[in-house]
Amino acid sequence: MKKLLGILVLGLLWCNISFADNEHLHDFNQWLYESGNHQYLNIEQKEVCKKLIQQHGLKVPKVGLVDEPKYKSMEWFSNKCHKFQATNNLKIKKNKKRNNLDPDSNPNIDTLIYYLWNYSYRQRSSMDVKTAGVELKPTKKPYEFKFNLIEDKFVKKQMKTKGILSYLYYQDGQVLIDETSPKERLGKFMNDETKYYSMSMSKSLVSYIIGHAICDGYIDGVDARINDWPILNNSLYYNQKLIDLLNMSAGDQKYINENKKLTKDAEYENESIYKTINAVFKDSIKSKSIYNYNGFVTQLILNYTKYKTGDDYDKLLNKIFIDKVKIKQSILFSILANAYEKNGNRHPNISASRYDWLRIAKAIMDDYQNDTCVGKYLKEIHKRRVPKYYNEHKTEPEFNRTKSYGGQFHMDYPGLIDRIVFGMGGYGGQAILIDMENSRIVVLNSLHYNNKKFKYSVKKLLIDPIKKGK
Repeated sequence: MKKLLGILVLGLLWCNISFADNEHLHDFNQWLYESGNHQYLNIEQKEVCKKLIQQHGLKVPKVGLVDEPKYKSMEWFSNKCHKFQATNNLKIKKNKKRNNLDPDSNPNIDTLIYYLWNYSYRQRSSMDVKTAGVELKPTKKPYEFKFNLIEDKFVKKQMKTKGILSYLYYQDGQVLIDETSPKERLGKFMNDETKYYSMSMSKSLVSYIIGHAICDGYIDGVDARINDWPILNNSLYYNQKLIDLLNMSAGDQKYINENKKLTKDAEYENESIYKTINAVFKDSIKSKSIYNYNGFVTQLILNYTKYKTGDDYDKLLNKIFIDKVKIKQSILFSILANAYEKNGNRHPNISASRYDWLRIAKAIMDDYQNDTCVGKYLKEIHKRRVPKYYNEHKTEPEFNRTKSYGGQFHMDYPGLIDRIVFGMGGYGGQAILIDMENSRIVVLNSLHYNNKKFKYSVKKLLIDPIKKGK
């Protein structure tokens, strides 16, 4: 009986996975059609749909668009005849374990096209993180950059073979380098309004939001103890100083570790804070405060900020990104669709256009240079940064491989000794470096990065421009 039950459960699970996979491919194919990339599609009505159309005296459409009969049976809907029908001729190799590209894979161009859609264009279902949970509309008068473009042959060369989608270099008030993936590679699927999705770069934006929450009086400061949020009771996070959570040094390494699988790990990215605390951290005991990079702490402090600001949270986001950053396109903030707000359902994932990522970086730099209240917060987290231990340092990808970490930013890059550089890094090689004192910024949006053919030159694309300028 147990064996039979196990087979049934696995069968249902496989059916659900297959259904979700087919739904994603259907949406991907429709995106190819709507974006004018018909050369990748085989458009034809399914045989069962043709029969149903003919059965009710209608002509079969020449393309796979909707042509509904007057009488719609359950068979019509169960076979998805009411939806766009097409298959693609791309050779896509999907990661069967996760929704992201396998970081060690060497994908072909067809696979890159699929994952570009998956990250930038796919609307998540109700079972996923809801990408468009909160949409900040663009400001009426966005900040407009000044351009004084120069040609960088090495950047162009890297764009032709790597997973880089966009590269921007800003110096002394001007954009000097502005490149996107060539049209013959991925450029034809993108424009300046395309939103680049990031998980880990968004960690730094959570810190920036917290800095504003502190300056507006919602949180007492980086040394405030988190002892007023009932969700954290009876967990190692209760009564800890905010600065330790900002520095990823909460002493949670026995319970969560992104570099090695622990028996108590959970899929926290898709769960509320309340559920993860009860599933993983109930009656947990704090260990030594050392750097332990993980996404859950960021999710926790974001939701704590939402708890402290209450109904003013959206007003705070508007103040930051619309009034100060002056975004030109909308920004999407994620919400967990399967969780209640009171249980902590905000997610740090953010989607923004290439120029808006640069606008955000510039706003952070301006605050630091102008010594605003938020600028003082940024200087404080730089002062209070913690060292990365060797094993952690070694396992990080090269674009994040810094010597220290402060307030959700990577700091002290090799080759940039005695330079105050705040770094943001994310899955797939996404990276932003901000030289606070020399007014230099690199924004590199990337789809894929590995230690093989998709490993771009960290030194020449990130370190040298900050170090030497142009």
